[in-house]
Amino acid sequence: MGSILNPAEINFFADLVKAKDFRVFVDKTDFIAKTNTLLNSGRNLLAVTRPRRFGKTVTAHMLLAYYSKAYAGQSIFDGLKITNEGDKDSYAKHLNKYDVIYIGMNYIRGKYNEYLEDEELHVKGVATLVDFLKYAIIEELKENEDYAAALSKNSKIGKKSLLSALQEICKYTGERFILIMDEWDLVFREYQNDTKLQEKFIDILRSLFKSKGGLGCFALAYLTGILPIKKINSESALNNFDEYSMLTPGDYAPYFGFTDAEVADIVKSPNCKVSHEELKEWYKGYKIKGVDIYNPNSVYKAVSRNECISYWIGTSSNEEFVRLINADFEGLKEDIVNLIEGDEVTFSCANFQNDMVNIKDKHDVFCLLVCLGYLGCSDTKNKYRKIAYVPNAEVKAVLMDIVREQNWYECMETIRRSEDLLKAIMELDGTTAAKLIQDIHNSPAVSLTYCIMTGLLWSTLDDYSYHREEPTGKGRADLVYEPITT
Repeated sequence: MGSILNPAEINFFADLVKAKDFRVFVDKTDFIAKTNTLLNSGRNLLAVTRPRRFGKTVTAHMLLAYYSKAYAGQSIFDGLKITNEGDKDSYAKHLNKYDVIYIGMNYIRGKYNEYLEDEELHVKGVATLVDFLKYAIIEELKENEDYAAALSKNSKIGKKSLLSALQEICKYTGERFILIMDEWDLVFREYQNDTKLQEKFIDILRSLFKSKGGLGCFALAYLTGILPIKKINSESALNNFDEYSMLTPGDYAPYFGFTDAEVADIVKSPNCKVSHEELKEWYKGYKIKGVDIYNPNSVYKAVSRNECISYWIGTSSNEEFVRLINADFEGLKEDIVNLIEGDEVTFSCANFQNDMVNIKDKHDVFCLLVCLGYLGCSDTKNKYRKIAYVPNAEVKAVLMDIVREQNWYECMETIRRSEDLLKAIMELDGTTAAKLIQDIHNSPAVSLTYCIMTGLLWSTLDDYSYHREEPTGKGRADLVYEPITT
């Protein structure tokens, strides 16, 4: 057991299972039944990408705990879906039967930075993050006695070529590896302008997964990250992977976050002090192939802290979003404001290159914002055309805060109109309020309630919460604004 080969020291999924009686735990282990059907099948290369804090690492750790020999005898999955609802023969057949190469790219980058800081650790030929990645995997393989014996037969094998080392080991043992790579896209996100490093990284993956010799080394390869696999000349650089992303979730939609039914079960707990409706307003709204998905990390925090607020903003820097909207492709700023107000925008995902640099137009911007989680998207009859929208109150709050900080914020007519409408209502100026509401009604908004909600959106965020269809004792009020402070 090491940090890459069968790591077992830290496993977030195993920790969640141990604490499931007093922490929020949603059982997604039936996903394992799906990956089991892919083993050694010729369709055993799988990439599932989604935004930050949407459970990527927990899912990767779940697969690690199930397949890796290092977890044999731990009974982690007893009583979970995979043991009760799945193919029990398949479950037992593959449980802890594989040597797993687990590559957490954030971990690799951390070790690489340590390597750079200590000249005594430097190795000839290991100059970049990608060089270090290959070196670290090979060195850990050599720490296994059986693997070391296989590699020692040929002094040239396994020095620099990861593929040759894996081929020699598989030939010697007669077994295949499972490879799990978390944050696979780190090179493209954190080294955006280093095209040579990116090409070098893709070359490694190609050697492992596009050559006949490399494919023979793996029973399953599972990649996860934020961005879909990089496209080169409009085609995926690893086009033999089956890809599932926020843009193209396929049959794996329920595994991208918490479903409505799963959240309904969460709120049944006597320890849960927030309502299903509150969670729905704040964190639901990612409609993925017809399935409504909640941000799982935010639901977990809201239930744990008994407070529905925006937790997602703290998960990453918003610099990328700011850069994109300030580029203002084809009126993008106005589109973003309209989206915040409740509009939808149709865009094309046909030419998106799946990176953060080759952004050619606002269609690419919308694709990237969907992948990053800032926007939700729904399908149209054309598979390359999608409809973008702001999914929920949490993301809306984040976007509004970002927009307010931009130097063009004060120039937006809709924002000024929001301030004017609130002022007219507070001053009981019915004539002005009626005129502003009529102006809003002449825009794409339809109902009177929606007009008022849209009109007041910007100026009420910090001080008021709104409720629709509120019981009053004599029917229901269409719309109620309630001061947040007492």
